[in-house]
Amino acid sequence: MIRLHDEGVFLIDGMKIAAAADVPDKPEDALKNTIAYGILLAHNTSEDMDRLKIRFDKLTSHDITYVGIIQTARASGLERFPMPYVLTNCHNSLCAVGGTINEDDHMFGLTCAKKYGGVYVPPHQAVIHQYAREMLASCGSMILGSDSHTRYGALGTMAMGEGGPELVKQLLGRTYDIDRPEVVAVYMTGAPREGVGPQDVALAIIGEVFNSGFVKNRVMEFVGPGIASMSADFRIGVDVMTTETTCLSSVWQTDESVKQFYDIHGRSEDYKKLAPGHVAYYDRMIEVDLSAVEPMIAMPFHPSNTYTIDEVNANLCDILREVEKKAEVSLDGAVDYKLTDKIRDNRLYVDQGIVAGCAGGGFENICAVSDILDGKSIGDGGFSLSVYPASMPIYMELIRNGCAAKILETGAVLKTAFCGPCFGAGDTPANNGFSIRHSTRNFPNREGSKLQSGQISSVALMDARSIAATAANKGFLTSATRQIEADTLKKYRYSFDSDIYKNRVFDSKGVADKDQEIHFGPNIKDWPAMEALTDNLLLKVVSEIHDPVTTTDELIPSGETSSYRSNPLGLAEFALSRKDPMYVGRAKEVRSAEEARGEGSDPCAALPEIRSAMEAVRTVFADADRTNTGIGSTIFAVKPGDGSAREQAASCQKVLGGWANIANEYATKRYRSNLINWGMLPFLIDEGPLPFANLDYLFIPGIRKAIESGAADIKSYAVKDGRLQEFMLHMAPLTEDERTIILKGCLINYYAG
Repeated sequence: MIRLHDEGVFLIDGMKIAAAADVPDKPEDALKNTIAYGILLAHNTSEDMDRLKIRFDKLTSHDITYVGIIQTARASGLERFPMPYVLTNCHNSLCAVGGTINEDDHMFGLTCAKKYGGVYVPPHQAVIHQYAREMLASCGSMILGSDSHTRYGALGTMAMGEGGPELVKQLLGRTYDIDRPEVVAVYMTGAPREGVGPQDVALAIIGEVFNSGFVKNRVMEFVGPGIASMSADFRIGVDVMTTETTCLSSVWQTDESVKQFYDIHGRSEDYKKLAPGHVAYYDRMIEVDLSAVEPMIAMPFHPSNTYTIDEVNANLCDILREVEKKAEVSLDGAVDYKLTDKIRDNRLYVDQGIVAGCAGGGFENICAVSDILDGKSIGDGGFSLSVYPASMPIYMELIRNGCAAKILETGAVLKTAFCGPCFGAGDTPANNGFSIRHSTRNFPNREGSKLQSGQISSVALMDARSIAATAANKGFLTSATRQIEADTLKKYRYSFDSDIYKNRVFDSKGVADKDQEIHFGPNIKDWPAMEALTDNLLLKVVSEIHDPVTTTDELIPSGETSSYRSNPLGLAEFALSRKDPMYVGRAKEVRSAEEARGEGSDPCAALPEIRSAMEAVRTVFADADRTNTGIGSTIFAVKPGDGSAREQAASCQKVLGGWANIANEYATKRYRSNLINWGMLPFLIDEGPLPFANLDYLFIPGIRKAIESGAADIKSYAVKDGRLQEFMLHMAPLTEDERTIILKGCLINYYAG
């Protein structure tokens, strides 16, 4: 089904794999013939293609990211949006909690779109990525979004999801600075069988590449004869899930199907054919035989925990017990988690089905659900099914072609465009509930349960087709290929109704109204002042996490915290709350000592244990004192940052007094960038036993000089029993701008001069 090539591969005309001996071209020349290289070349503002400085064509954000981005940019001198910037409202759409908080943010967004010349998409009109597909994407362009699933490669757009500070840089005329990424060919052959959907293909790929980091921080370029067998909608469903591989971005060769997509959406001028050159060189390759892909399921608690549905049904007890065993690590034994109790009469029964968002809410997915459920009932038991079309135009077409009625007749519920089920703000199952979802992620508690309250439910990822097959069987886990007969799935013509957006979306057409007043609600707060990096650092370890991977959902939970994304200090109270409930209190204690130091007072009066730590430090570094030594907190995690682009995973630590993370590896480039942009040191430490433990103090002398000089190895000390024990921290290369941001204390300070 899938074969990985971890060495360079030549491709002829995007269709035929060639041996190096049969190709006269050199790799360094042929790599320029990839689609990705051409797009990066067109957007690079430097003269060095190995050190890229990218200016994007368009930006997009949603309602739990755009307030902080615009506030940061305003503090740094923003006068108008220099490029199209779309503000969507698909996360806090319900305005169901927090009083006026959510709608205050929405009105902030609308007034900023008017003042600075942007586009404002009101709640329930479209999820961020569907609007971008319908209205923003174009072949050969680049889009930057403040959401990790910013992926429009199937439409020929190289898109990237990053933390808010990277969008701030674009708004202020700066660039996105990265080393030129390697390009991995995803070479597709064959055609998907009826009943196999895009989520099945995506999960098959994720399961093969995630753990090894095969495509980490690389660009995935989809090529090969198999692409022609997939509609544009199908490709979009695969493409959006590339985020879960930890790749940097994605792009696909384009053809008549993509042209038709643009024609349907009234944007024919945005199409052009994209294909590799005659001889193209790829750093790696993933071969995918689409005809061999089977209906897949990603069991809790990660999209890479994949099996075929038939495999799960054939080995129920073994696989469910393995998931329960993994959960003991992921959940730290905090609750009694069971899946084996879902087995009845040797069958696995699930409690809920969801088809939603940027991954599941596409037109063809929902039409397939309708066809599979036609004339059936989901039953009057505990099983429920909710379907969320990804945009109002899709919803309208489902009404017109009758698919909406067929779904509603089954007892399922159709809801408006909303990202809630994807991040825990809608359709949270009952305690110990098990939900199957065509959405993007299934991290612990991401579905909305609260571990700190003794709650646990879980999610498995599946394709809409198999979710519908399961719903037709009242919750018995069913592979779509086992349920449907030939020709069950019909072909539906899609017509895009642009009047919906014309009647409701505010589009400034790039014209800024400087006289427009901005609406500020009481929850919209400015960032607190942040100090420049001091000569030395005294750090207290306030959390130690040894999970193989730590997600951004664990660093700052989603769901109910979303209402506080415009309030840095309010949101920070939730940091690590599901993973380490003691973290916030410990960090704030250390912050009180630093606040006293900053005011010229004795930090030991605020936190007496500082005295003994500094006495131990001064036995070796006599000149270390409160004038040159900052006091802060740090956390250790094996591999933090998998998942969301949310900058708050870093900024919450910063406003609580955090000055660094220490890790064996960072799961994603975007999380490391978020740390840097908030003035936090992204330290690395060698694998093996740690030279420190939770609640220990660490002293890092000369850290400011080390950053200024670009040092890779940084001598550090653990304070143990009144003595200093030396160990080594490491720093991966930083760009000149990144060093300056850290030295100044954060991106806001960097722009302040």
